[in-house]
Amino acid sequence: MSGQEVLFWLFAFGIVGGAAGVIAARSPITSAMSLVATFFFLAGIYVLLWAHTIAVLQVLVYAGAIMVLFLFVIMLLSLTETGMKGPRLTFGRIVGGLAAAGLLVVLVASIRELPADQAPVTMAPAQAAGFGSLHELGKLLYGTWLLPFEAVSLLLLVAIVGAVVVAKPRI
Repeated sequence: MSGQEVLFWLFAFGIVGGAAGVIAARSPITSAMSLVATFFFLAGIYVLLWAHTIAVLQVLVYAGAIMVLFLFVIMLLSLTETGMKGPRLTFGRIVGGLAAAGLLVVLVASIRELPADQAPVTMAPAQAAGFGSLHELGKLLYGTWLLPFEAVSLLLLVAIVGAVVVAKPRI
């Protein structure tokens, strides 16, 4: 087993553990910090895939800006553990757990049907030269995907305004 494989499994278990921490944490702050750890482990996977630009963007945008936004909203709403008490096993949680288990079964079945001897996909030399560069990323983000990019930014803005409106009577 190579060092790259060891790092992959270390990051993979870290991602799964962080995701489990997001779900299992009783405190919203602990859950958000588990999500930050998951983002950092995911950035490590990107580095192993030689996608350094995406790894840096993962840390800067998600672990940095988005999580600061989430923590701001959590603290603005003053969510505490006393407000989070309720029945542990609800109908929604049962349905969600069954849906997650069904998705896992479908995913495992799909992976088992993949051919084991498939040849690796290669890129043309012209494509490989600019692959992963900030220039190519900018052309895609602000050219092809401009409308979805702006829609997500408006959605985040609406979420912030909604959190402030909900928390306003308590401020």
